[in-house]
Amino acid sequence: MKQRTIQQPVSTVGIGVHTADKVQLTFRPAPANTGIVFIRTDLKGMPSVAARADLVSNTTLSTSLTENGVTVSCVEHLMAALWSVGVDNLFIEVDSEEIPIMDGSAAPFIYLIRNAGIQTLNTRKQYIKVLAPIEVTDGDATVKLTPFDGFKAGYTFVYDHHVYNRYPKHACLDFSETSFVDEVSRARTFGLTRDLDQAQAMNKCLGSSLENAIGIDDYNILNQGGLRYEDEFVKHKLLDAIGDLYLCGHVILGEFEGQKSGHTSNNLLARALLAQTDAWELVSYETEKTPVTTPLLQPIAA
Repeated sequence: MKQRTIQQPVSTVGIGVHTADKVQLTFRPAPANTGIVFIRTDLKGMPSVAARADLVSNTTLSTSLTENGVTVSCVEHLMAALWSVGVDNLFIEVDSEEIPIMDGSAAPFIYLIRNAGIQTLNTRKQYIKVLAPIEVTDGDATVKLTPFDGFKAGYTFVYDHHVYNRYPKHACLDFSETSFVDEVSRARTFGLTRDLDQAQAMNKCLGSSLENAIGIDDYNILNQGGLRYEDEFVKHKLLDAIGDLYLCGHVILGEFEGQKSGHTSNNLLARALLAQTDAWELVSYETEKTPVTTPLLQPIAA
């Protein structure tokens, strides 16, 4: 019921999946009401970029944030990890434009945060409670949020492919009953090998490998050991959506549903939610069953 940060700094090194650059990443504790803040240590003055939905600048194969001309990309897996362990405030130092991909899931970030320890702050946590349905359509993709007592997320994966068709294409999880860490966090990003040349021609996926993604040819999964979950594809799409929605600045109380959606539609939904201020309210809790309604924050510009 209280805001959280970490107890001590912790660092790791990885590579950027799109740039293939070696990246140093460090988490540092932050005081209450700071939010999640990225700091580019490789740039003069170490400029910061706030984790905010209105600062999303690019959603091609990942989610990028830009503030005052400074960009941090591939933030969604880390944001999902922070959501899952309830961290509200954190300074994230990175010496590259891109957050390292690690193994393509949220699990390594959760491990890192747990090693740093969780610190509870003496300030009440606030939640965005959805009061009315909000739906966004982007081409043939649809995303929506509806009122729900807790947080529930569902996703329908509709791509037609020999491999995808062998596995579940829908998942729906109530996170008051299901552990994100156990059931979702290890779901990796994935892609078809036939699309790799096109992505690299766009200077994307230059660091992609079977160490950080599920590789799929015309008929098979190429990774030794196969999938971590039978429904790993659809669960990774849920992981992405949770990370993208945490850019709203607070945990959402409601039900998310996505169909054939991705980072673009996730961000459109986040912006639509924040702009429609009569569709939600900020609440906090003194105990698990005692909500305290607080005045709305100034809405973030869409």
